[in-house]
Amino acid sequence: MSLKITINFEETYPPTDIQPDFTEMKFISPQKDGTDIELLVSIKSHPDPELPNVYNLGFGPLDENDSFLDNVRLPHVNNNKVLSTVLFLALLFLKENPQLTIGLDGSNDTRATLYQMIFKSNRDYLKDFFIANGVDWYVRIFRNDTYEQDEHGNYIKRPRPEPFNYDRTRHDLYRYYMFRLK
Repeated sequence: MSLKITINFEETYPPTDIQPDFTEMKFISPQKDGTDIELLVSIKSHPDPELPNVYNLGFGPLDENDSFLDNVRLPHVNNNKVLSTVLFLALLFLKENPQLTIGLDGSNDTRATLYQMIFKSNRDYLKDFFIANGVDWYVRIFRNDTYEQDEHGNYIKRPRPEPFNYDRTRHDLYRYYMFRLK
């Protein structure tokens, strides 16, 4: 998948199925080998209590459980149109739920790099619709040089959202990408 993606909400694939609350949508994406793949886009509440009102956006080809696989690389005919379709559902969802935020979690470095580059290369276009934030996680260190831990001794990771830094490079990726309506 090329890292140069151009988002355009006027150039999207039509849904084959869409939930009335805009939390799920399916659409067909033509592939370079001549086949068509049905993709599922899903928006679900983020499980981290420290990220209230954040809904995670995920997408990929359907799996056997009517969910999706988010770690499959597909040779789409038009990556721009696929990702414009995915983000357009997020726009529809946010227009119905303006108090909420959408998050994208790069399941691997390739996806995180893709999300970073989408926000950077489409900054002028997306700024008319969204306010972008990046999230890194941190573990709190106490004055006695110990780290905050849960009852099992695991470090407690806390999210640290910040306004999206467009100067960050693809070698300094956020752990999570969030956006809300402008």
